[in-house]
Amino acid sequence: MKQKKASHGLSDKASDIILVLITGFVVLLVAYPLYYVLVASFSNPYDVYAGKTFLLPSDFSLQGYTAVFADPNILSGYLNSIKYTVIGTIFSVVLLYITAYPLAQPDLPGRKFWSVFFIVTMYFGGGLIPTYLVVRDTGLLYNMWALFLPGGVAVGNMIIVRNYFQHSIPHELVEAAEIDGCSKLRTFLHIIIPLSKPIMAVMVVFSMVAYWNDWFTALIYLPSDMAPLPLVLRNVLIRSSASASQASTISGGYAELNKVTEMIKFSSIVVAAAPMMVVYPFVQKYFEKGFMAGAVKG
Repeated sequence: MKQKKASHGLSDKASDIILVLITGFVVLLVAYPLYYVLVASFSNPYDVYAGKTFLLPSDFSLQGYTAVFADPNILSGYLNSIKYTVIGTIFSVVLLYITAYPLAQPDLPGRKFWSVFFIVTMYFGGGLIPTYLVVRDTGLLYNMWALFLPGGVAVGNMIIVRNYFQHSIPHELVEAAEIDGCSKLRTFLHIIIPLSKPIMAVMVVFSMVAYWNDWFTALIYLPSDMAPLPLVLRNVLIRSSASASQASTISGGYAELNKVTEMIKFSSIVVAAAPMMVVYPFVQKYFEKGFMAGAVKG
């Protein structure tokens, strides 16, 4: 007579339920703050601070968005941000590839020296004033290329791409292409780039987010008419900040001005984050595939 084996631990069904509950809790923990900001942007800020806003807007109002989009520089800020993000992303990804691929080749002369040379820049820098002097003396001041050239190669990203080339693309494939008569450039263009689309998607997302959110570099190097969206929103928020002289000219005084300022804060976050949240779902599958490309395989 066969005896049933004792069951140790949880069944598969119970394990799945626990994992779903944990995942749901983590998603809620991450997603709710974003949802809360969206809801708060349509709510009365005093109700938000009083804890009356939870799942739905309280005292629905578009006053914050009206104040944000009333600024004439919002449209130009959007257009500038799109331009800087597209150009900067292409520029950065191209530099990452032409830097990481040679460093991934074992026969590169001085490979160790160049690797250390790039890594040192991750830990040591001249600081803001020397960088500003370099940008000024090279004629990049008030030029959009000041956003791209000084930090065109993100060394951390370059190391990720280099490791992908080393461990995810068989070196034998490159050797076979060269034996068949491919030049190094043709091998790079027709074999390496098509096989590295997953990691390229990851670098595109990283670069897009970095350039879209960058306002400080524009504040230092660009004139106001070339300001990207985050800098425009910052200026809108600063102008809306209350002062004694402003409050005396507004109906409702300081309290009303402070209310508008708080609504602008939430609305600005939504306006700045919305484009990236719209774009991300379209590249998510490539992002996940590329991000896991360097995982250890047994």
